[in-house]
Amino acid sequence: MLAKRIIPCLDVRDGMVVKGKNFEGIREVESPVALAQRYNLSGADELVFYDITASAEGRALFADTLKAVASCIFIPLTVGGGINSLDDFDRVLKCGADKVSVNTGAIRDKTLIGRAAKLYGDQCVVLSMDVKRVDGKFTVFSHGGRVNTGISAEEWAYRGQEEGAGELVLNSIDTDGVKGGFDCEMLQKVCARLTIPVIASGGAGKKEDFLTLFQSVPQADAGLAASIFHFGEVGIGELKKYLSENGVHVRL
Repeated sequence: MLAKRIIPCLDVRDGMVVKGKNFEGIREVESPVALAQRYNLSGADELVFYDITASAEGRALFADTLKAVASCIFIPLTVGGGINSLDDFDRVLKCGADKVSVNTGAIRDKTLIGRAAKLYGDQCVVLSMDVKRVDGKFTVFSHGGRVNTGISAEEWAYRGQEEGAGELVLNSIDTDGVKGGFDCEMLQKVCARLTIPVIASGGAGKKEDFLTLFQSVPQADAGLAASIFHFGEVGIGELKKYLSENGVHVRL
């Protein structure tokens, strides 16, 4: 049985890690390098780095900040933000990323996932989805959660898998930053269509939320969180010990 992964997320804007609620009310937290170093030593299984305004601002991801983060950690690093072409994949990988996360760029160019997977391998391509309930349906949003695409989350996730994405990050806008628990209903519905690993994102507020996630959505391979780790509300070592004591297989 594969171990469940615990993954901190660095949402970076203007060179600083930031955090908000429901994708709004953004405030600065700390230097991404300082946080990355902390997570590298604290038992995190991987690290996710998002340049959260790159797509909305129509620019390339900040390479200098990414290089600094990649150079100070020894755990797998997934990077996203402003990924719109194979050149963007190449540039980010050369900056030290192990995997590249694509969201808005894949919606804009439906061939991008397939072309990237063919060139770099499925294991390198991560489809990231920001999802919100609209009229009772799970709907994909682009441009950092700003634009309603009208696309069904279940259908888009399945298409991404079939195109060659090796992993999915499924983020709930409804629960993001609320700290009321992961959106297990959304995760169950999307995971039912998939065979690739799924990383659950959005809503973690306490260690019990991770236990509920893995018990309610056994298809979820990992739990991703930001603020509860950034502000020391939950320690990664403490969380893993708790999960292990409650029957969840994790790397200690």
